This record gives sequence, C-alpha cells and structure tokens, in this order.
Amino acid sequence: MGKEMESPKEQSSYTVEQLVAVNPFNPEILPDLENYVNEQVTSQTYSLDANLCLLRLYQFEPERMNTHVVARILIKALMAMPSPDFSLCLFLIPERVQMEEEFKSLIVLSHYLETGRFQQFWDEAAKNRHILETVPGFEQAIQAYATHLLSLTYQKVPRSVLTEAVNMDGASLDKFVEHQVTNNGWIIVKEDVSVVLPQNEFNHPELKKNTGENVPLEHIARIFPILG
Repeated sequence: MGKEMESPKEQSSYTVEQLVAVNPFNPEILPDLENYVNEQVTSQTYSLDANLCLLRLYQFEPERMNTHVVARILIKALMAMPSPDFSLCLFLIPERVQMEEEFKSLIVLSHYLETGRFQQFWDEAAKNRHILETVPGFEQAIQAYATHLLSLTYQKVPRSVLTEAVNMDGASLDKFVEHQVTNNGWIIVKEDVSVVLPQNEFNHPELKKNTGENVPLEHIARIFPILG
C-alpha cells in the first residue's frame, strides 16, 4: 500500500518544504503553498521546488488556480535569471492562462531578458509596472542579471551601454557603479567614460582552461610505449 495521507493536524507540524518532500501531490497542501508564495514575496526569498509543486497541483485542481499567485511565481522566476526557472514554470501553466494579458506581458519580458534586449525590456516593464511592483526587489534582481550578462560579453563597458542595461543614469548610475567598484572589482575609466569589468573566462577567453593543453609530460611518456 502507498503512503497514507497525513491528517491536517500532522501536516501543521511540517514546514512547507517538508510538506513538498513528504507528499507533493496532496491537494490539501495547496493553501499552504499559496501562502508560501506570498511569504516569498514579502520576505524576498525564493523556493523554486515549492512553486513548481503548486503549479503541478493546479494542473490537477484547475478550478482552484489563483492567477494572482501564478503571476507572482513567474515574476519571482524572472528574478532568478539566468536560471531557466521561468521556462520550467511556464511549462506547467495552461495555454488558456498564458493567453491572458498579464501573462503574455511576462512572457514578452522573459524573451527580452533571454536575448539581452534590455532597452525593450525596461520599456515593456514600465508599461506593466502595476504587475511587477507587487513583488519587491524585482528591479534590483534584473539589474544584477544585466550586469552578469555584461560581464560575460564585455571587457570594458561604455556608460551608454550600462545605462541601457540597468535602466539608470545620472547620480543613481554613479552610485550603482561605485557600489560595484567597492564590492565587485569594477574599475572606472574617466578618460572615455567607461567601466572595466573583472576578467573571467568568458570576456577573456585566454583564461579558459584547456585540459588538452595541460596534460602532464609524464602521462604522455607513458602513452608512447603503449602506442608502440
């Protein structure tokens, strides 16, 4: 026989993560998972596993789906970029729901982020501020993703490109750059109004380790007798 379903009293002694691990297909935990999404929003935390569990339960209980909660899940998934969380969540959402205006807007925003089209992203985000502002920290999370993407592409970033990527200018951009200089090793180049980013294997390919070039000589020496 399968595992018996816990009583509500027994369930109350578990954390949400434990409920998901113990019995993820129990529809009785659906309210707990919805509350947990709202808790993630207010506390600015994140649990992909719990959110995916809720979306799966909605598939079995479509009449209980709360689209406001689903929208919050997708916004939190956008904030987790470059992780593929948004696509994982979207796969579990019915097409009829995806066709609603707020969800179409979130899908467009995801596309702009995935393709690094930040100017279009911020323009579209401004049109949907009423949706995005329900989740604190959204703008800061996207700015962190933008700087991550820039670090994979640029050795030196012109201020104009940085302005477009993080949607800042003037004193607010100066403060943002100063924070990056202090905490992440950025270097300001005043002569051409740009920023030098820390070296990594993506913006400096010569740093990438090539295992084929690092085979110890003694290993090669052992191969020759075998080949002979």
